[in-house]
Amino acid sequence: MSDPVHSSVPREAVESLPDGPGVYRFLDADGKVLYVGKAKSLKKRVSSYFHGSVSARIFAMLGKARDLAIVVTATEQDALILEANLIRRLQPPYNVLLKDDKSHPWLRLTIDQPFPRLMLHRGPRTPGERYFGPYPSVHALRETLKWLQGIFLLRTCEDRQFSSRKRPCLQHQIKRCHAPCMGLIDGESYGRMVREAILFLEGRDRQLTEGLTRAMWEAAEARRFEEAARIRDRIQAITWVQNQRRANLKPGTDLDLIAVSTSSGPASIQVFFVRDGINLGNQSHFPENTEDLEPAEALEAFMAWFYAPAESGGEGNPETPLPAPEILINLPLPEQAWLESTLRGLRGGRVEIRIPERGEKKRLLDLAVANAETAKVRRLSGKRANRQRLEELAEALALSHVPERIEAFDISHLQDRHVVASMVVFGPEGMMKRAYRRFSIKDPASVDDTSRMAEVVGRRFRSSDVRNADWPDLVLLDGGKGQLNAVLEVTAALGVDGVAFCAIAKGPERHAGKETLFLPGRPEPVILPERSPLLFLLQNIRDEAHRFAISFHRSSRERGQTRSVLDEIPGVGPGRKKELLRRFGSVRAIREASIDDLSAVPGISPALAEVIVHHLQECLESV
Repeated sequence: MSDPVHSSVPREAVESLPDGPGVYRFLDADGKVLYVGKAKSLKKRVSSYFHGSVSARIFAMLGKARDLAIVVTATEQDALILEANLIRRLQPPYNVLLKDDKSHPWLRLTIDQPFPRLMLHRGPRTPGERYFGPYPSVHALRETLKWLQGIFLLRTCEDRQFSSRKRPCLQHQIKRCHAPCMGLIDGESYGRMVREAILFLEGRDRQLTEGLTRAMWEAAEARRFEEAARIRDRIQAITWVQNQRRANLKPGTDLDLIAVSTSSGPASIQVFFVRDGINLGNQSHFPENTEDLEPAEALEAFMAWFYAPAESGGEGNPETPLPAPEILINLPLPEQAWLESTLRGLRGGRVEIRIPERGEKKRLLDLAVANAETAKVRRLSGKRANRQRLEELAEALALSHVPERIEAFDISHLQDRHVVASMVVFGPEGMMKRAYRRFSIKDPASVDDTSRMAEVVGRRFRSSDVRNADWPDLVLLDGGKGQLNAVLEVTAALGVDGVAFCAIAKGPERHAGKETLFLPGRPEPVILPERSPLLFLLQNIRDEAHRFAISFHRSSRERGQTRSVLDEIPGVGPGRKKELLRRFGSVRAIREASIDDLSAVPGISPALAEVIVHHLQECLESV
């Protein structure tokens, strides 16, 4: 857009800007952040908005801007990292945004235990344990975990389950665990399996298979043919799995591959991690507000977000992945040298961003580009299908307009204990998981699901300060006419208008496909055809609300179950309680431990150990 930009930002706010690096924020009339940007020279960069051409998105932003705030940074690299963190925390409506702020998962091996456990891990790491990754997605990590369990049979159960089990679990029965909990494998043999699993995860499969081959021939020469056959099968499984994962690269090669779709429309970005020559998997990302950006600009904005470490105590990734020494991309970046210099500082060593022209690296990058384009097509197809279903829904329910935001509510409890509720959100792009909410039912007057639904929906609308800020177009209630009438009474008292309500009741004998829809002001319910795509959409939204409520109820119940007599001991907080249970496995084992045994636990002094012993003994005597 080449026309001069007219903005209400005070001229003196721009003219007084310093000529050094920093971060700037455009603010609206209410002081809310509209846009965050970085600059090598704050004065030159901000002035360029008012004397040059800008995109339609930035043109619209400047029309709303009323003020400007800046932060001067010591270096250009500091500016890039601060910009990424402010965007992550503030979610400005005119910036390129990435909604998935979860940290990347790692595979954790608890090697400080007699029988180490494999598990998925996010967040800060515990010293003295082994971590492998990061993996680009939970799906990729679980695929690796499945292979590990099938080949090495290491346990994945929690310590509490491990210490209290009375018989082998299903994992042992399907040959995915050696059942050390039942003593079916000794510590030495289990330790050998752990060492072999580490070689596998480090990509040293040649060393691993050579050792197993020697063991196979030794067993065969000693006429232990069944043992030799088992080792042979493991060698074959390891070779097959590693061939599926290994890229045709030099051993020890670490790469990040980040490719952006080059077709028109919103950006689709694909990330591949290669560590020690092993392809750890890939993940798709769809940053928002990229429709009017060049693909290279979208790629650069994504990479700054992806690698910038989250600020202490802030939202976002508690542990972002360090950049690999080599990052392969498919388009040159506008500020590539700036980004490359920042990533070197984060890594503390060499980082090279480049576009490969031939060989295996070019083949891998082409694969990443193809995945980005495919993911984009699938996402756009899904959005078109969702838009069509929402239009059909508006017609079927006689809504005044096509709903852009549907909120679905469900209640979950077990015999009226640990009562919770969920709210899930659906829009043209699908389920909007960042908008999900959970509720604990606290009102003693909410004695049944009808009153509980009214309480939850009332709390949801009371929490909105501005009428049109985030109110839904349609509220979907899991229930019948009773829930609908109770909710309508509460929302009418709150002055809620312009929101449609619908209750979806399960059919006879809770038969899926026989659902009944209850609407305000309609004496007769609406019954959609059993195989209607519209009914299928409503079922999916309702089932997602049910799943989310069930998961919250389960975690609430588990929190209640894990509360024990240890919580009543002065000086034993959550951290010490965790260490005690981790070391001994159960309250009973802690009660039977000596003061010396307890004192060996990190954080437990001899004096506190004596308090624990006396307290647990008193509890036992009072039973």
